[in-house]
Amino acid sequence: MQNLKQRLRIIFILLILFFSQYYSQTLTLNESIETALSNNRDIKIAKLDVEKAEEAVDEAFGYALPSFDLSANFSHFLSKPKMAFPDFEALLTNATYNILFNEGVLPQDNSKFLPMESKLQSFSQTNNFEASAQVTQILFNSAVFRGIGASQIYLDLSKEQLKAKTAEVVFNVKQAFYGALLTKQMLDITKATLANAEENLKNVKSYFEQGLTSEFEMMQAEVMVENIRPKVYELENLYKDTLNKLKLVIGVDQNSELNVTGEINYTNKEIPEIDDALSIALSKNYDISSLKVKKQIDEEFIALDRSEYWPQLAAFGNYTYAGSSDSWNFQNYSATTVGLSFSMNIFNGGRTQNKVDQSLIGLRQTEEQINTLKDYTVSEVKNTINNLHRVKLQVDAVERNVSLAERAYDISVTRYNEGTGTQLEIKNANIELQTAKTNRLQVVHDYIIAFAKLDKLLGILSETEIDFIKK
Repeated sequence: MQNLKQRLRIIFILLILFFSQYYSQTLTLNESIETALSNNRDIKIAKLDVEKAEEAVDEAFGYALPSFDLSANFSHFLSKPKMAFPDFEALLTNATYNILFNEGVLPQDNSKFLPMESKLQSFSQTNNFEASAQVTQILFNSAVFRGIGASQIYLDLSKEQLKAKTAEVVFNVKQAFYGALLTKQMLDITKATLANAEENLKNVKSYFEQGLTSEFEMMQAEVMVENIRPKVYELENLYKDTLNKLKLVIGVDQNSELNVTGEINYTNKEIPEIDDALSIALSKNYDISSLKVKKQIDEEFIALDRSEYWPQLAAFGNYTYAGSSDSWNFQNYSATTVGLSFSMNIFNGGRTQNKVDQSLIGLRQTEEQINTLKDYTVSEVKNTINNLHRVKLQVDAVERNVSLAERAYDISVTRYNEGTGTQLEIKNANIELQTAKTNRLQVVHDYIIAFAKLDKLLGILSETEIDFIKK
């Protein structure tokens, strides 16, 4: 009984592993975007940049706050340092005899005087310790105050870059998702075309067996089926490729099973006027906004470099406790100091001016980048809106063309069943129906992607995407 339970448990685990291997996740567009915003590596890097910038702001504020430092040291001389110094013994002896001779206490005897020479002497004790505490408060330092403002602007830049990266990822997801969905629906159309051809072949075979049609027409029907079948295989492989691209964009494992669900349907949207769209793009485009904030940082760096011309003033207070001894019986003492520290560079070889000049060049480079990006954005907005108008005009035409192609195919099948049509008519009608449906899909797909691109250019994000950025 115990062995049976163990076997059943093993079989159950193997079944779970087997089915988990073939589990397929089906995503909608919104689910794909949410997955990408959570998994995409570029988004993760951009969010880490925001966190890093927040820490930089705190660090910059820290430079303006008081600093408190503790230090301590202990030293033991294995061999005391010595220095050349006048011989105190000879100096004292000579002075004493000189007084005695001058006062007549002793008769003059110059042999009593010792030669005056320097002698190596030590003024250090064997064991020494010192502990100190110091508080320093910056009273004026232009670099510190400018650094606080620069760090805040850097935080704003990282947030704008996160928005720009989010808009880019959302657009890339839409492109990849609708690309996969387009391939999937084209595959469905081709499968439907193949089904029509196979149904037609079945009918022709039935007529041929009854002697109502020729072998040539049956061969035509077979050729039509076999010509369509490779297209099905080709689109199946293409669908897998588009799914792999979507996996890469949304940041899921390439070995996972994935499918997309949804429809490529036309929704009549109002296309903005070019002038209005350009005004919005130049003020809200996230890439342009990022460069504008970067320009502010460049200006702050210029001010930071120039701050080296200004003096620095700081207040400090210091408490020291120390002691020394040749044995371990220390003689201790303490000292307290307060004061001001002032420093100002007068000349450093022109390094400060050279740094300022380099920062000015960087500012001009950023300005040129902004102008280039503005020109590119204006061009892309105009092209996208013109493309939207062109595609919108095609939508009604392709819809009508699909209806006509469906009607033509039904008529060709009816004519053949009545004996007044040919296999060539059915073949042509089937091909035309497939082409019409494919053209409609492609036009609507282009329309959806063009609007997605316009949203990116205009800096438009959904509430869900904005909430993700604010987290």
